[in-house]
This record gives sequence, structure tokens and C-alpha cells, in this order.
Amino acid sequence: QVQLVESGGGLVQAGGSLRLSCAPSGRTLSLYGMGWFRQAPGKERKFVAAINWSGGNTYYGDPVKGRFTISRDTAKNTVYLQMNSLKPEDTAVYYCAAATSILRLQTGRGDYWGQGIQVTVSS
Repeated sequence: QVQLVESGGGLVQAGGSLRLSCAPSGRTLSLYGMGWFRQAPGKERKFVAAINWSGGNTYYGDPVKGRFTISRDTAKNTVYLQMNSLKPEDTAVYYCAAATSILRLQTGRGDYWGQGIQVTVSS
């Protein structure tokens, strides 16, 4: 059974930065695309970013383009989401996901999901 474990969330002031990490336990997902989603209170879960299995291609939702960067360290079997210039509207629970294709990630059809981690941006 694969579990994705997120870390790095917390409280930050607007304009600040945070880095989220996600690592699978149970097995390596080196051939899977990995991604991040977020869900604000009372809203639907939205796609944030994704990266393909090799790390050579990245994809971003419009609200985070130019501010967030997704990357993966295959040696550490870890995916990161560097979040800069944070805004109060970035406040949400962030979820890590893995899927066999980027299309599945972009359409919210992850094969594996993390439990979620809170990110709060104060104004």
C-alpha cells in the first residue's frame, strides 16, 4: 500500500515563501507523474502543479504561474513545491498526488493521494 506523506506546511505572511515536500512510503513511484492540488474551505479541489516522471516537464495552474515551482529529486524519491510571493488566496489544504500520466493528474484522477497539509497565508 502506497502512502504519500506531505510536509512543510504552516503559517506565513503574505509575500513570504514555503516549500512543501511529498514522499511516498511503501514503494518508489519513479515512473509516476506527481502533482499538487489544493482545496480552500467551501471550494472544490483545484489543480496546482504537476511534473512528469523524469522531471523534464512541468505544468501549472494559472493562479500560481510564475510564483510556484514544482521539482522532484529522484534520488530522494521526493517531490517539492516551492511557493513564493504567497497571497492570502493561496490559503488551502494542499494535497500531493501521483498518477500514471500527467493528463490524469491535470484532471484530478490521481492514483495515490496524500492526507493533505494546511498552508495559511495571513494578510
